[in-house]
Amino acid sequence: MNIDMLVVGATVYNSYYKKFIKGNVAIKDRKFLYIGQKGAEVFQAKEILEANGKYMIPGLIDIHLHIESTMVTPATFSYGLIKNGVTTIVPEPHEMANVFGIAGVKEMIKASKNCTVDMFYAIPSSVPATSMETTGGSIEIEDIDELLNTEQIKCLGEIMNYYDVITDPNCKTNQILTHILTSYPELIIEGHVPKLLDLELQTLAYAGVNSDHTHQTVEGMKERIAIGMFLEIQEKSMTKEVMDYLLENQVDEHFCFVTDDVMADSFENRGHLNVLLKKAIKMGMAPEKAIYACTYTPSQRMRMYDRGVIAPGKIADFLLVSDLQNFLIDHVYKKGSLEYDASELYMQTVMDKQFPKSFYESIKLRALQEKDFSVRLPYENSNLTCRIIHVQNGSTFTEEKQDILRVKDKELLWEESDHCLIKTFERYGKNNNQAHGLINGDILKRGAVATTYSHDNHNLLVVGKNKKDMLLAANEVIKHQGGICCVENGEILSIVPLPVGGILSEEPLDTVSKQVEQLTNALKSLGYEHYNVIMSLSTLSLPVSPALKITDYGLINVNEGKVVPLVVEKD
Repeated sequence: MNIDMLVVGATVYNSYYKKFIKGNVAIKDRKFLYIGQKGAEVFQAKEILEANGKYMIPGLIDIHLHIESTMVTPATFSYGLIKNGVTTIVPEPHEMANVFGIAGVKEMIKASKNCTVDMFYAIPSSVPATSMETTGGSIEIEDIDELLNTEQIKCLGEIMNYYDVITDPNCKTNQILTHILTSYPELIIEGHVPKLLDLELQTLAYAGVNSDHTHQTVEGMKERIAIGMFLEIQEKSMTKEVMDYLLENQVDEHFCFVTDDVMADSFENRGHLNVLLKKAIKMGMAPEKAIYACTYTPSQRMRMYDRGVIAPGKIADFLLVSDLQNFLIDHVYKKGSLEYDASELYMQTVMDKQFPKSFYESIKLRALQEKDFSVRLPYENSNLTCRIIHVQNGSTFTEEKQDILRVKDKELLWEESDHCLIKTFERYGKNNNQAHGLINGDILKRGAVATTYSHDNHNLLVVGKNKKDMLLAANEVIKHQGGICCVENGEILSIVPLPVGGILSEEPLDTVSKQVEQLTNALKSLGYEHYNVIMSLSTLSLPVSPALKITDYGLINVNEGKVVPLVVEKD
């Protein structure tokens, strides 16, 4: 039999038995043809690959992530994925959709067409995430219809506005869900279901949402599995309790591992989905089970039945791994072609201007002035009890605290308090909204930071201890048409320019990685304490993540789904 490649002497992972079997593998027309003991006596191969006993594993599959979280383009993202053994992803571009609407989704898909990694997209379902923020674009039912009819779509992306789904039958999200269930009943619907239990959880499942990727507890996992929800386990959910439950119970078919959001420096220096796989093994999970959760179950969840296993007729995406416990990847093959060799220099081909001209002109803000960071209130001289956003290391959730601040001549004297000012500016030129609040906890103790990388609306968000530093940071970001800038005492400590929509860079991955690493260190030097300072900062404007956040509409009580005032009471 004439074939393209014969892999000889491999230790092949069999997904159906969840075990390794020594043998040979024949590949023809970019697919696996045969796995067994037959070799050169049967097959006439164009290429023979001596595996020398190495572990042959299906290409890793990540079914829930956002490329924009890494702040790079799809081509750069693909480059980073391959060397970490990831060959297929299901990205959801809801950040680009919040900036540009359906045009943002289409341009991300277009930019993915010639990437080595297969990228099958999820349609952003919650753009905007709530009705309490201004975004550059939206995704409506007609946009969903157009994308389903013109693009290669795998699922409806995470339903984020869970509060409206369970409380408002007529909300936009419920209209979308009803439309999908009626018109596209086979379409997979992904969920964002933090902390919900019992009736609220099951109400969401009844509405069609049947997966969850948010921070898990054992109690929450039990309830989700019991009602048929599929679990997508992020690294932050890999606690001892959660992992012990996954190890000790027969739930292999009900979960997979996903990355969701990976910062550029972590991507470059640590890895991607392979990081979670290695961590699972170190936490006691058998390699065979960990591999299963990074290949087979994600492919089944997304009905990608042509991949995720090494079996006849499946796409020949595979890795050769020399050290299973440490998951050391020697080679990565995509559709039977070698794409990565750990022993050779692996260089990125850099491309610029991959998007339309308008994508580089999305910041419609004038240069700000120092008075923009004054908080004027309708009180002469008094003490006011104010709401405070309280940030804690270990979570992107916040709490509401309260404290007494002084007002003099109708101006809140926030600079003399222990709190930072947090302010957001609508940046799309739609309404010129501004909103302010106070923030404390494991956050800045000095200086300021400004960012247009602020989930999900990506308006200009500024946090600081004084007006002058806030002004400099904000104007630097405006000047660069987007990015993140950190300032102390009138000096720019670090900047990450993000000229594509204010959220992406076209620089190489190693360049963006260094910029992000420098920014992270600068923020930490100013007192920001968090396991992921950039994600903590950027989600302060995410009004679907509990409990008190801020948008251009004002302070948002996420659990009650409403705007609340800064001042609670006057003394």
